[in-house]
Amino acid sequence: MHGDRSRLRGIRIWAVLFWLIIWQLVSIAVANDILLVSPLQVIQRLGELIFTEFFWYSIFFSLLRIIGGFILATCAGILLAVSAYRFRHIRELLEPVMLAIKSVPVASFIILALIWFSSHNLATLISFLMVLPVIYTNVLDGICSVDNQLLEMAQVFRLPVIRRIRYIYVPQVMPFFRSGCTISLGLCWKSGIAAEVIGMPKGSIGERLQQAKVYLDTPELFAWTLVIVLVSLTFERLFLLLLKKIAGRLERM
Repeated sequence: MHGDRSRLRGIRIWAVLFWLIIWQLVSIAVANDILLVSPLQVIQRLGELIFTEFFWYSIFFSLLRIIGGFILATCAGILLAVSAYRFRHIRELLEPVMLAIKSVPVASFIILALIWFSSHNLATLISFLMVLPVIYTNVLDGICSVDNQLLEMAQVFRLPVIRRIRYIYVPQVMPFFRSGCTISLGLCWKSGIAAEVIGMPKGSIGERLQQAKVYLDTPELFAWTLVIVLVSLTFERLFLLLLKKIAGRLERM
């Protein structure tokens, strides 16, 4: 979390304004709205999209599926990590699967998924696959790093399993889990939107991006890209804030 805070502190308003000015100047020099639009045109187009019905429907459509994939992968990753820690054979079975998921390009998964499944929930599946190995690896590393002396002390005093989980495992695994969530939150949005661009499920943000590209509507293409960034950052901040509050409450109990 400290790394995440320092990353946020490293972003300065003047630096953002500097690059916006550079963008504006380059767009004026290029003088071609198809190749590069100005930030003012993007903001103007975004203002027009906000008042349309399909704008909010597309955001809700993609948000629901990508978040669904993230939550499913998070739950599955935790359960598999605990199982892999408890049983060596499960860990050995999962290692090549996780390695394959991390190594295979996202585009390959998307194309294969389109052969086997409908594109309607494609973003959920791809987000799930991209997030799963990250959460699994981080949680497993966190469990394996738990102080053995604390575990031995808990065994000597015959501390119940629930109390061991609450007072030993959770505090030490939480930083690893938080780090995994920080990485996978951005990853799930990138992969989920990429899946929608290729699969083009009706009513998704990916479909809007593809249509903007086909019709050479560069202002709308940039506007939807800005929407993806804003929605992704908002969800990431809210989720990490919720995680921080849960961790704080557990420490106080």
